Amino acid sequence: MTYKNLDNKKSLGRASLKTKEPYRGYKTALWIYAGAFYAFLYGPLLMIVLLSFNDSEIVGFPFRGFTIRWYEVVFSSPELLDSLLNSLGVGFLSATIATILALSLAMGFRHDFRGKSIVLYLILVPIIIPGIIGGIVLLIFFGFSGVRSSLWTTVLVAHVNWVLPFAFLTLFPRLHGFDRALEEAAMDLGAKPLQIFFRVVFPIIRPGIIATALFSFSLSFDEFIRTIFVTGYDRTIPVQFWGLIVDELAPQLPAMAVLIIVISIFSSFVGFVFMHRASRSTKT
Repeated sequence: MTYKNLDNKKSLGRASLKTKEPYRGYKTALWIYAGAFYAFLYGPLLMIVLLSFNDSEIVGFPFRGFTIRWYEVVFSSPELLDSLLNSLGVGFLSATIATILALSLAMGFRHDFRGKSIVLYLILVPIIIPGIIGGIVLLIFFGFSGVRSSLWTTVLVAHVNWVLPFAFLTLFPRLHGFDRALEEAAMDLGAKPLQIFFRVVFPIIRPGIIATALFSFSLSFDEFIRTIFVTGYDRTIPVQFWGLIVDELAPQLPAMAVLIIVISIFSSFVGFVFMHRASRSTKT
């Protein structure tokens, strides 16, 4: 090997190192950005958790000592427990209704029909318009219809109206990617449409249906903007939470916030688990 070849290899090595140096700086900047992003995202959540155990009548720092009495206040308050049960009940019922409707719509959208794009746009309208506008529209609609504001009428309809588009967007890809050869094979064997659905389609997309229901429950459980316009005497937990903020900055607010966060994160996490199973089942 000549000295000329050695010099060429050294120059190529230096060039490759120079080209790698900018990427090192980019990766460092990316790590800094990611750290700042997660600090701003999860920092307030960690602060809320810490304040929920603060032995102080004032919501804020300094930390006066560890206590669980604010959780005891939450679970011993009939109003807070009633609002929690209301949110759980409305969330469960609205998630069930929205999932059934979304499944029916997703099954229909597997076929081509006239005005399909218009129908799709109308389904997505509730998540396109601002929440406060949606609340005002629902308030006017129920007012002209003569429907009395209550938990199981106006609030339930408002929640289904809000949750349905998300349920459809979650469930439709599971059915869109379904292998129709399985249905055709069952049809060739003489199976009827309902038999094909319950014996062929449903077992495969069942994880996706469960994930859709869990995501819908989480959205309904946290919903506030539309609920505040159509709520009656029975309050949900977000509306009750807002009432405590307006009346006074009650010291049990961080404990209530942690309770809402835990329920929402748990339902969403389980939903992601089932969604992962659904994606695997449709691929296989």
